[in-house]
Amino acid sequence: MAPFVVLVGTFLLFRVAGLAGLDYFDSWIHCLRAAVGCMLLITASAHWGRLRPDLIRMVPASLPRPDWIVTVTGILEIAGAAAIVIPAASQAASVLLIIMLLAMFPANIRAAKQKLPLGGRPATPLGFRTFLQVVFISAIWIAGNVIV
Repeated sequence: MAPFVVLVGTFLLFRVAGLAGLDYFDSWIHCLRAAVGCMLLITASAHWGRLRPDLIRMVPASLPRPDWIVTVTGILEIAGAAAIVIPAASQAASVLLIIMLLAMFPANIRAAKQKLPLGGRPATPLGFRTFLQVVFISAIWIAGNVIV
C-alpha cells in the first residue's frame, strides 16, 4: 500500500509545485514520471531494509538464489526510477519496468496464497495486489509513452 500512497501523494505534491511556479512540474506528465520514480525508489529500498527477508520468502521456491533475485530487482527498480524521468529513456524504461513487474508478479501471487506477511502486517489479498499491479503498470506505461 505504501508504494500506492507514494505514487499518488508525490504526484499531487509535484502538481502543486508546478502550480506554485516550478517550471518542470508545469506538465502533468513530468509530475507522473517523477512520482513513478519516487514509487520505484520506495519499493527498491525494501530490497535492502527490514523487509528484505519477507521479500526473499516471496520468491517462488522453484527459482534459484532468491536473495540475488531480490537484490537484482532492487537494482533494476533504482535504474528504472532514474530512467523513467529522462525523456529520451522513458519509453524504453517503461517497457522494461512493466516486463519486470509482470515477471515479479508470481511472487505476489505466492505471498497472497500462502498468506506471507510483509513487515509483520498480514498478507495483502490477491485481488487487491492485482488491482495495485494494474495501477502501477498503467502509471508506468503512461509515464513512458506520453510525448510532451
